[in-house]
Amino acid sequence: MKAIFFKSSPSPTRMTPPASPLHLTFSESLMEENIEAAELIITKWDSSSDNHSSSSNASLFSDDNREEAKQYLSSVKGLQKAMQYLVSHQASSEMLVRAQALMQTAMKRLEKEFYQIFKSFRFYLDPESFSAHSSSSRPSASRSSFSDLEEDESENESRDENDSIPGAQRVSLAAVEDLRAIAEAMIKAGYAKECIKIYKIIRKSFVDEALHGLGVDRTLNLQKVQKMDWEVLEVKIRNWLHAVKVAVKTMFPGERILSDQVFSISPAMGESCFVEISKEGALALFEFPENVAKCKKTPEKMFRFLDLYEAVSNLWPEVESMFNSESTSTLRSTAVNSLINLGDAVRTMLTSFETAIQKDPSKSTVPGGGIHPLTRYVMNYISFLADYTEVLSDIVADWPLMIPSPLPEPFFGSPDNEESISSPVSVRLAWLILLMLCKLDGKAAMYKDVSLSYLFLANNLQYVVGKVRQSNLKILLGDEWVTKHELKVKQYCSNYERMGWSKVLASLPENPTAEIPVDQVKDHFRNFNLAFEETYTKQTSWVVPDPGLRDDIKISLARRIVPIYKEFYETYGGMHLRKEMWVESLVRYTPDDLGNYWSDLLNGSGSSGSVSSSSSRGGRSG
Repeated sequence: MKAIFFKSSPSPTRMTPPASPLHLTFSESLMEENIEAAELIITKWDSSSDNHSSSSNASLFSDDNREEAKQYLSSVKGLQKAMQYLVSHQASSEMLVRAQALMQTAMKRLEKEFYQIFKSFRFYLDPESFSAHSSSSRPSASRSSFSDLEEDESENESRDENDSIPGAQRVSLAAVEDLRAIAEAMIKAGYAKECIKIYKIIRKSFVDEALHGLGVDRTLNLQKVQKMDWEVLEVKIRNWLHAVKVAVKTMFPGERILSDQVFSISPAMGESCFVEISKEGALALFEFPENVAKCKKTPEKMFRFLDLYEAVSNLWPEVESMFNSESTSTLRSTAVNSLINLGDAVRTMLTSFETAIQKDPSKSTVPGGGIHPLTRYVMNYISFLADYTEVLSDIVADWPLMIPSPLPEPFFGSPDNEESISSPVSVRLAWLILLMLCKLDGKAAMYKDVSLSYLFLANNLQYVVGKVRQSNLKILLGDEWVTKHELKVKQYCSNYERMGWSKVLASLPENPTAEIPVDQVKDHFRNFNLAFEETYTKQTSWVVPDPGLRDDIKISLARRIVPIYKEFYETYGGMHLRKEMWVESLVRYTPDDLGNYWSDLLNGSGSSGSVSSSSSRGGRSG
């Protein structure tokens, strides 16, 4: 039999006369009545009794037994008062022994009810069901609560509160109130240890099961993480990103509220229960990103590392606030270490990415002067990095960029955007783009045809500018950066046109309408045919992937060549010269023919072997 001792009341500030024999007799009678009343209902619900009633197997806190549950808690309270009196006045009486036995029986029943409520209302006691209401809200639901037996709530007020709360939430709130009433009764009776033990076992099981359901692998230690294939680990990371948000935003706060509500009589007990229930699971949760950060670091893993860093960083205020006790310092330090190690890993991968650009081994040229794989890879990578500006700002804030010499002026953003210019992220990403552009200059020099080199540079820089315009890079680099590089694209295009079509332009006279000897006219037509056919045939295999840029180049070429050729053609190759035999043999193209041929230019088809008169373009025979 468990012995229970109650502290005596504090001494009054002034002397009081001893109680009279009559008063003692009256108090003894009242205490005996309390014990007898308690014995009736406690015995009725004692499932261990040999002749217990059928009610002892039912739930005391079910809807059908609400009134008896109220009486039961009231009798426990009365029994407690009786025991306090007896301890003070008749510590050796048989009545005290009887009362203690009854209290033990009552506590066993309440332990059973405490467990049964958790089991029966398991799905109503998930964090989302009750965390919406603050711990101070105590609505009267369809299942009335017993946390305060001395207060009678207004029926109208209770009805109004019920109508404003969804049914499932009313059930969960009422269940919590019953749990609180039982916990309060057990704690006051000296059975806090038993109550807390049940609570911790049940709720820890719930948390562990919930984390497992979220895909958190508690056995995933550093050794297992390091041996895991990246594709498998990436799936684990995605699961973790979802799990940690649910756990920190919903599950752990819900457990905190539940602990506070159930143990409102003792906040210290509620805090102890919450820590015991959630600490182990939370620690396993935040050890995962720390372990991932210690894996082999390669640039392709960058974005998952940034996702992990962003998740921990965003959730840190909640973690710090929720696990703020000395006993959870290990958890807080684990989360902080995750951020530190992930930040170090990201810096390592940025350095590796920069080195990979500088040491790109590709020595082959892209057919037709198209977009180089390095350009696509680097710009896609950097545009994705721009989506993590806030995270990267934290990581690179105290990490100075080491460059061999001052950066060219176009590297910077707009002069009126000082914040963009000074942003460590902006400078670092722009530096990576500059490194790539320098590598592209070297690759352009590998083309034997200089005009194709300029076309290659125009294509790739146009791709770079397009990626900047379409992503957050535009915000980071500024309008001035975009404008200057667009002008550079036009300059490359102009150089391509000038050098790639120089022979065609040189074949025509400076003044196409000037009077010149017939032999020179013939030479001009003959040279134009050869130059145009050679240039066109070669450039049908060249490519400009960007439709807008391709149209701009075609229009620019047409404006350079067609007007001059048209004037010359109308002067020396028109209908009024048809009588000359050489016209039929040398004037192969009309001005309209040139426009038709241009439609195939820079598509990368390479299908036209020549542009003789036998082609489908409508040129003259010769």
